[in-house]
Amino acid sequence: MSELTTVARPYAKAAFDFAVEHNAVPKWHEMLSFAGQVASNDEMHQYLTGAVAAETVAEMFINICGEQLDQHGQNFLQVLAENERLLALPEISEMFTAFKAEYDKEVEVDLTSATELNAQQQTHIKATLEERLARKVKLNCNVNPALIAGFVVQAGDTVIDGSVKAKLERLADTLQA
Repeated sequence: MSELTTVARPYAKAAFDFAVEHNAVPKWHEMLSFAGQVASNDEMHQYLTGAVAAETVAEMFINICGEQLDQHGQNFLQVLAENERLLALPEISEMFTAFKAEYDKEVEVDLTSATELNAQQQTHIKATLEERLARKVKLNCNVNPALIAGFVVQAGDTVIDGSVKAKLERLADTLQA
């Protein structure tokens, strides 16, 4: 998997730079997401790993994607096919999405609370996180009653644990020390 990530990074960066240069980031995001899903399909995966000529693979892949791809997207897929990199499309799509989020100053935040949060609470937490992280926040809410009370926020590598469960665990560690 890390090998595909290494292979995918320069293609994702090149596609992203091209999309920014041509003011087409949303269109490219849509195209690469679709192509990544096609490449993830089990039947397509078997076809891509088979001994088929690059031109044939590219032509079939472009025909499957159809109108989802513009001329530049088709050229990108042909380059990937010529370099036998179509298998890396799901990773290319993921990396492109990460580049787009960074470009748009967006972050996806997982919020796990002990109870269901109402819309007002979610709005307040979202506004506070946007101020603290200096980014637009996309909130994914989950419920985990094991937290007892409070919530846990995870944004990338940043974790804010304000749950009673974590506080009790820290108290137990302190008492045992």
